[in-house]
Amino acid sequence: MTLKPNSYIPRLIDRTISRRLRGFGAVEIQGPKFCGKTWSSMAQGNSIVHLDDDGMRQMAQLDVTLALEGQSPHIIDEWQDVPKVWDAVRRAVDERGNEKGLFLLTGSSTVDKSKVSHSGAGRIASVSMRPMSLYESGRSSGAASLRNLFDGELTPAPVETDVRLLAKEICRGGWPASINCDDDLIGDVPAQYLNALFSVSAEKRGLDGDLARRLAVSLARNVGTSMTYQAMYCDVHESSTPKGVDPSHYQHSLAPYLTFFKDQYFVEEQRGWDAPVKAKSRVRSKPKRTFVDPSLPASLLSMTPERLLRETQVFGTLFEELCLRDVRVYCSALGTIPDAEVHYYGDADGLEVDIIVELPDGRWGAFEVKLSEEKVPAAERNLLRLRDKIARNPAARNASPSFLAVLVGKASFCRRTPNGVFVVPITELGA
Repeated sequence: MTLKPNSYIPRLIDRTISRRLRGFGAVEIQGPKFCGKTWSSMAQGNSIVHLDDDGMRQMAQLDVTLALEGQSPHIIDEWQDVPKVWDAVRRAVDERGNEKGLFLLTGSSTVDKSKVSHSGAGRIASVSMRPMSLYESGRSSGAASLRNLFDGELTPAPVETDVRLLAKEICRGGWPASINCDDDLIGDVPAQYLNALFSVSAEKRGLDGDLARRLAVSLARNVGTSMTYQAMYCDVHESSTPKGVDPSHYQHSLAPYLTFFKDQYFVEEQRGWDAPVKAKSRVRSKPKRTFVDPSLPASLLSMTPERLLRETQVFGTLFEELCLRDVRVYCSALGTIPDAEVHYYGDADGLEVDIIVELPDGRWGAFEVKLSEEKVPAAERNLLRLRDKIARNPAARNASPSFLAVLVGKASFCRRTPNGVFVVPITELGA
């Protein structure tokens, strides 16, 4: 019998966690605060210790083996607060003959690797968790699964979509604590997350919380773009380009904050893609900085559902963030090792495609994201242009896409166009 809470809402990642427990001595679940890591661990664990509790943390710092005591799978919650737990878990797995499913570790921030002596390879598997997708929260039917799209399968059907619902879901986010909250409380959880990030976590890292917030607002204003350090610096300091400043100063002053955002699983990088595995664009393209949940940039920009409906350009940008979050969640749910990768495409000819999903076996599919069905023809042209461009590249081993699809907010049908492009409302997409 597990510690599973009575009100637990099943998560897509549960199946992956269970699979990793059968294959490894320990599983680390990493992701942002408030996303449900502890409850998902409790759904499969039989004992738990919370290292964010002062008494428990001091106990573990005195004798780390005390944190490992409990019935397997034993959960060590917020293990990064006592970094030596990592090596202790690795040793315990070794000492027990590499027995499977002994420990579950949850972590809301990455750890300085200099504080651990072993990677944990072969003993500890890592699983990435994000806030809930629309399918997990019951706002998507999941009828158009990502797995089926890779198999070229989609069942056409009429659908009902509601942009007001999407505006609410963007501002509410996928935080388990806010899934069923009243409409007037929709923005409370992301706002509390941000307050904790800037006033507590940033200061623990020795960073200026106010500067961190200003940088986050700058990223929210330019979400999904490849901002330069200079542009971010000018935003943060509310100035035009300073004269006589060494360009390296911009990166030197802001890099610790961007690293902090990544370490807290607050911001994720979306890297460029090209079909050839050795393509230079895979490493030379500037990454886009996106948020782990659309409610965070919405809160940073003081957006409410009603305001989003009036400001359609911002709505469209944050809708893309919503789609990106859900695609990432569904990719993790595929259970591949490593996870399917989520990129973007952009080239010197001005062709851009919003989301490229690439599986470890080389298969790939592409999504364009549009808020309304009226923009599907333009999105379809982009996708077909990408397909044809990759097909002409002799270095592309997997030249043909498994699927091309347009993710839409407002639509009447889930369908396939005469050119073979899927049109999928985000409220129909699933794993």
